[in-house]
Amino acid sequence: MRIPVIAGNWKLYKKTAEALQLVQDLSSLVKDVKGVEIVVAPSFTVLGPVRSLLFDSPIAVAGQDCFWAEEGAYTGEVSPGMLVDAGCSHVIIGHSERRQLFAETDEKVNKKITAALRAGLTVLFCVGETLHEREAGETFAVLDRQIRTGLNNLSPVDMEKVILAYEPVWAIGTGKTATDEQAQEAHAFIRQLVAELFSSGVADALRIVYGGSVKPDNITALMAQPDVDGALVGGASLTAESFAAIIRFQK
Repeated sequence: MRIPVIAGNWKLYKKTAEALQLVQDLSSLVKDVKGVEIVVAPSFTVLGPVRSLLFDSPIAVAGQDCFWAEEGAYTGEVSPGMLVDAGCSHVIIGHSERRQLFAETDEKVNKKITAALRAGLTVLFCVGETLHEREAGETFAVLDRQIRTGLNNLSPVDMEKVILAYEPVWAIGTGKTATDEQAQEAHAFIRQLVAELFSSGVADALRIVYGGSVKPDNITALMAQPDVDGALVGGASLTAESFAAIIRFQK
C-alpha cells in the first residue's frame, strides 16, 4: 500500500510573513488528515522559519533544488547538508523550470540526486516532456532517457527515498492538465521502466506523483488512477484553502 504524497512547490513566491501565515493556516485546515504525506517547498530564504513553525507538525519541508557538492567555491548554491541543517527532509530535483531556464542536464540531475540521497534527503525527482516532444510522439523516449540517466548508479535501497514526479511540461502553469488516461499511461510506463532497471518490488513500492496544473477539481479523478500516488502542486499550493482541498481528496 503506497502512502499518497501531496507536495506544494511554492516556487518564487512568499516572503517570511506570507509563508508563515500560509503554513499556519494550512496546518489548521489539515490537522485531522490521516494517511497522506504532506510536503511544502518554500524558497530557500524562508526554510528555517517555516520549519520552526512546523516543528510539531507532520507537514514535511523540502528544498526546491540543491547542488551536488557539500561545500566549496560555488557562489549562490545550496548544498544538501545545508537543507538538512535548515530542517528539510525532502528536496525537489530536476524540475522542468530548472531544466528549461537554467540548462540543467540529466547528468547534473543525477549528480544532485546522488548527493541529496547521501545527505539523507528524500528526493522528489521530476521528469516530463514538452509539448513539442509529446506532439512528435517522443513522450516515452524522453521519460526513458531522463529516468535512466537520473537514476544511474542508484541502488534498490536508494530508491526507498526517491519519489518520481511526472510533470508534462505543457501542463505546468498553463491551466491545461493531462487527461486522467494520459497521466496513467505515463505513470504506468515509468513504473514498468523502474521494474526493468531495479525490480518489480522496487517499482511496486515506488510512489509516482503527477504535477501539472493540479487543482481541487481534478485531484480526485487523477488519484483514482492506479499508478497515480499523489501530486506535485504549483499555483494551487499558494493558498491554504486550495492546497488543503487537494490534500483532502477522496479516492
